[in-house]
Amino acid sequence: MESLELPWLDASERRPLADRIAASVARSIADGDIDPGDLLTEVDVAAEHGASRTPAREAMLKLSAWGLVRLVPKKGALVTSPTARERQELLSVRSMLEGHAIARIVGDDEMRMSLLEALEPILADQADSVGRPAEFAVHDHAFHLRIIRHERNSVVEEIIASLAPRLYRLSRLAVTAATADLTALHREHVELTDAVRRQDVAAFRDLIDRHLTSGHEHYEVGK
Repeated sequence: MESLELPWLDASERRPLADRIAASVARSIADGDIDPGDLLTEVDVAAEHGASRTPAREAMLKLSAWGLVRLVPKKGALVTSPTARERQELLSVRSMLEGHAIARIVGDDEMRMSLLEALEPILADQADSVGRPAEFAVHDHAFHLRIIRHERNSVVEEIIASLAPRLYRLSRLAVTAATADLTALHREHVELTDAVRRQDVAAFRDLIDRHLTSGHEHYEVGK
């Protein structure tokens, strides 16, 4: 499976306990099992994961670094809700990263062809999961992340690793909304892929901006 830079997909038991706790809680937040505004306490998180308060406290710090919670002194961690500004800023960064990657990739035939080969099974999985929004969200995230990461820029890798949980949360909100049109989202991904095939950077940049705008304007976020 495509490496999604999502902490909960790393099943290694060798990771520090705090990392595993943070990953588990991050998944619950991103999947909507823990609601925005909920207050997480070290005691409760530690008890739920059979751990002491020290790794639970460290996990809270990781969740804060990922932007999924806001630490509240002497109380715990408040689960954040994406705001309109945060959504716009995250999507703007994603658009810039994708456009930059494509501008560098399309001039290299080997990289362009390997990207097209990598996107093909993701598009197929998306088409197959149109009726299953939660599954579609994973493939949606994988599609965009593959484009960003394909250039193999180590600095970009660091940036995307820190943003991945919040970007995935936005993707899931977008595709699980009652008014989401997953068929249209998949079609737009096919059009983006075709622009890569044609080596048309201008068309890709125009398409990605419109795709991100139309795909993320139909669900509510905070102010």
